[in-house]
Amino acid sequence: MINANRRTVTRWAAAFAIGLAVGGGSAEAQDNPYNLIDPTMISVGTMSDAKPYVFTDENGNITGFDPELFLDVAQRLGFDKDHVTFTGQDFAALMPSVANGRFDVAAAAIGTTDERKKNVDFSDGYLAGYLSVISADDKLSSDDALKGKRLGVIQGTLQEIYATKTYTSTDLVKFPDNNAAVAALNNGTIDAHFTDYESAKQYVERYSELKITINVPSFDAPAGFVVKKGNDAFREALNKALAQAMQDGTWKRIHEKWFPGTPMPAEYLPK
Repeated sequence: MINANRRTVTRWAAAFAIGLAVGGGSAEAQDNPYNLIDPTMISVGTMSDAKPYVFTDENGNITGFDPELFLDVAQRLGFDKDHVTFTGQDFAALMPSVANGRFDVAAAAIGTTDERKKNVDFSDGYLAGYLSVISADDKLSSDDALKGKRLGVIQGTLQEIYATKTYTSTDLVKFPDNNAAVAALNNGTIDAHFTDYESAKQYVERYSELKITINVPSFDAPAGFVVKKGNDAFREALNKALAQAMQDGTWKRIHEKWFPGTPMPAEYLPK
């Protein structure tokens, strides 16, 4: 009789433990619907020297178009600015860091390409523009003129991809960030630097001897937020929040703040 009761208690305890495990798993899924590293915080990988997209201000804070837009999107998902962390690093490390689970998302004007989508997933596009060559030599204004020249590119960017395919007779010199490349340009180590239009505009304003010599449209690879492959819940939530920001005019306001005078694609504006 005692043994039978013990067996009954043991079976009941085991069943209760299984029930807790199943219930706990369900509760955990409900508490972390976006599969974040920390359910209470969104961890964002970004850059720190790509003004006006993203950069570190005089107070040491990461700011710019991408962080401001992402903070608005995150708020629509229920995360205020105190529950979003930005970490700057080299561009080439951003997508691998998301794929490996170091960050929940990357936001740094990262162009969407089929090759990149093999390793990570992208939100809907939120930015499109031009790629630009800057140089002190205004004669470097064509593909032919760049032949035999040393052209700086940021490793892992659309510019590197485009230059590798297009400037096949040009000596490409890879850098971790724009500041290092422009420093090399100013000291004569390279002849020109290939970056995005908005960053190029900032550098030619800062250094009077530099000029934009080539502009290349890049509307076929719009920037998107990068998330870990298969995290559809997070990606779809970002898409929904992005659409809301575009339809209520928030995207337009932020774009006008950081890119005054720059044309805006009609698909990103309120209908």
